[in-house]
Amino acid sequence: MTAQPSTQESTQATSTAPSETPPKASPLHPFYLIVDSCQWLERFLPLGLKLVQLRIKDLSATVLRYEISSAKTLCQAHGCQLIINDHWQLALELGCDFIHLGQEDLATAELTQIRRAGVKLGISTHDDKELAYALSLAPDYVALGPVYATQLKKMPWAPQGLEKLARWRQLVGDTPLVAIGGMTVERAAGAYEAGADAIAVVTDVLWHAQPEQRLQAWLEAAPKSAGAKP
Repeated sequence: MTAQPSTQESTQATSTAPSETPPKASPLHPFYLIVDSCQWLERFLPLGLKLVQLRIKDLSATVLRYEISSAKTLCQAHGCQLIINDHWQLALELGCDFIHLGQEDLATAELTQIRRAGVKLGISTHDDKELAYALSLAPDYVALGPVYATQLKKMPWAPQGLEKLARWRQLVGDTPLVAIGGMTVERAAGAYEAGADAIAVVTDVLWHAQPEQRLQAWLEAAPKSAGAKP
């Protein structure tokens, strides 16, 4: 008759077995579109877009208020997370729950007021100093860019590349990491493999000859096991 291990032995064997902590899932949807008008949302939201930033420059306060309010209503109706770029005061006033700040706006924003309102915060970063400061604020994500050369605007930084993206993945810990700058569907797999939780896209969709089809290609390329709406 085969001897059975004692309860104590079984407990010891179980307790000494190595434990593995699964990686923390990102709360961000892996595809992150940036648009400059709520008119884009009317076209894209029915296709399944779940994470979008409204980035508007040089419009009057009245038009800006209309754009943010309309985007908020549209996104709520489709279960899409809306992120407002830079205009944090108006975003708070209109009840938005997620803001993105670039480095210049980060220097002047009332971060205490933003946090007191319970609003999530994403931060743009480009070098180690900016990353260290951003992480000290416990953001809900940090964005690294430009990963590749970008057509959207002139940048004082050289393309960061996938190697730096992978290094930052190690530095940020559980903080979600967004890759931005020169991203295309064809480059998506490399960025996700390097550690990006989400990829932010502008021109590859908005400047495409068939924006809806390109959006669908991005949604198909995004990892299916990644997070959804925060």
